[in-house]
Amino acid sequence: MSDSAESQIHDPRGPVHSGLGDQINLIFEAFGKDRQGRNPRRLAEDQLLWLWQRFVYPNGFGEARHMLAETSTVLLDGAPGSGRTSAARVLLHELRRDVGSFHELLPGEEGESLLVPDLVGDEDRLLLDLAAADESQWTEVLEELPSFHKTVVDHRAHLVVVLPLRRTDRLPVELDRHRVEIFRPRGMEVLLRHLRQDGLQHADRAHSAPAVSDFLSTPRPMREIAEFASLIVRAQAAAPAGESFIDWCEIARAAMADRGPQVAKHVATMTGGPQRALLLTTAMLHGAHADAVHSATTLLLRAVDHPKDDRPLLEHADLAMRLEEVSAGLTQHGAVRFKELEYDTAVRAHFWDHRPDLREHLGTWVGRTVELTDPVLSPDDRRHVVQHLSDQYLRTGRCEELATLAEQWTAVPTTARRLRSATQALERGLLDERHGRSFRDKIYDWSRNSRLGEPLAQVLVEVCAEVIAVQHPDQALVRLHHVARRERRTTRARDALCRLMQEDHRLRRRMLHRLVNRPTSWSADIDLFLQTSDPAALTHLGGRAHSLLGETVVRDQLIAGWGTVFGQLPLSTWEKHVRHWLHTACSDEHHTDPLLDILVSGAAGRGEVFGALYATARRAELTAPGGRKHGSALTDLLLRKISTAQGIRQQPPRHNPEEPTS
Repeated sequence: MSDSAESQIHDPRGPVHSGLGDQINLIFEAFGKDRQGRNPRRLAEDQLLWLWQRFVYPNGFGEARHMLAETSTVLLDGAPGSGRTSAARVLLHELRRDVGSFHELLPGEEGESLLVPDLVGDEDRLLLDLAAADESQWTEVLEELPSFHKTVVDHRAHLVVVLPLRRTDRLPVELDRHRVEIFRPRGMEVLLRHLRQDGLQHADRAHSAPAVSDFLSTPRPMREIAEFASLIVRAQAAAPAGESFIDWCEIARAAMADRGPQVAKHVATMTGGPQRALLLTTAMLHGAHADAVHSATTLLLRAVDHPKDDRPLLEHADLAMRLEEVSAGLTQHGAVRFKELEYDTAVRAHFWDHRPDLREHLGTWVGRTVELTDPVLSPDDRRHVVQHLSDQYLRTGRCEELATLAEQWTAVPTTARRLRSATQALERGLLDERHGRSFRDKIYDWSRNSRLGEPLAQVLVEVCAEVIAVQHPDQALVRLHHVARRERRTTRARDALCRLMQEDHRLRRRMLHRLVNRPTSWSADIDLFLQTSDPAALTHLGGRAHSLLGETVVRDQLIAGWGTVFGQLPLSTWEKHVRHWLHTACSDEHHTDPLLDILVSGAAGRGEVFGALYATARRAELTAPGGRKHGSALTDLLLRKISTAQGIRQQPPRHNPEEPTS
């Protein structure tokens, strides 16, 4: 457990356990310190900003920008590697507003189509990336896009569609006018932009570097150029005194070459298991302290049942000599590193590809390594070893096996560090460009499992709220909703849902739709409705032209929801929520009538509910905003609305406020 996590055990502000049995409080560190305390919407904007700072405007971008401004929709076409998806994101970033949010549209779930009008909020910026779409998806989009475009315009939103690389159907005339082709920018310009943004001095020297000329001699996808720039920066950071910019470029170029044969030859020269274990451990814990590498190597030998070395301790080779044999060494701070840049990546790939019998043992070993206490691995070391293992599963397309490993780490009995490792493994899968959707699907399946264990549920809440919600908030909401229905001893998922809705009007509207238009027998849904229908949030403008309460569809959903509440819950349960509605109605004159009308309509002519509403209003007068006089006037208005709903023309005499009410 990290120092920060341990400190919270004794901190009265930390998590409180109010149920039976064991509880593991996962103090979340998987996403780094820069993510803590920041909402998903802000993180999504920061990611777009990072991309914009490194983006080189390609030919066609100006036309696309003009088309988006004029028509609210642009369809981006272009060759593979031209940077169309990055261009789409930058186009939307340039339109950032205080109102609305950026989010990506994904294939529909639970019977929904790909383009759902409810997914569009006021002034939203929407990305629909169909670069890898199959023919059936493309056909579906073609049918729905014209009407969806109208929805986008009605909400003053903007939509960028990345067109499929392969499509047989020609675009209809009404859509073809939105099509703009993007052309790949010059590789040198892209490289220089990345180097400058990463703070590398003398980046212009790249023009005269032979390694750069060699690398850019063939057209490269934008991601490869970005990777090359990153390697140059890393080579500079690790370079000894006397090396030049030309040298850094040569080192980076070599690091991008296939080192497989080199590593295979190196491993072939090793005859002993301990030597190979040290090589693999160094690759998995690259940059960790020597003590940690030594202890983890011992754990690896145990994990594969390697015979113990019974020689006297002083006859063993020292660590410095052993590291030299695996082409590694120690930094001045005692960290273990290979002498060649990216050699650790090649070693990990070699053992994974050529020793498949080791894969299961590696999962066991990593699970034990993250719990090392003597010496203690740093949080970064634990995160890196989990990421390095996860990357091998992802590189070879073994998504289901990685998900299974993460699930195993949550099996009871577990620990905070194992839960954190499971979270980090799932995060790695979710952020993978090729396999992210597979992991979102897996988390969806888990969230709907009636036997979902509490430790795994805790991990799912974290990855939904902190990872999926950044780019795909709608999918995060769906998964959190399913977990919230099944949690018994905690309210983590419910609390995460409320935080998610607090940041986005559209998500609150979407949650109301799920709760009211898809009635279920889940008792949690009624509680969720009461939290989702917070009157302060429903009446808040937030820079918009109208509040959620001003939308007819939302009012109808609220009426239906309150009808369920009044019909299934006792007064003792819903009274405090009604009091909150009455106090909001008392302090917000603009929304007084609709708030009261919804409560009265929700009662649906049930006399006993009308009586309970009136009695609640009388009691709420004592704490009404603005004093009892304002509360009394509101109660009179509520009574008139109840009388009208009951068909009573004459208002009954009002009780003496000093008399007790039943």
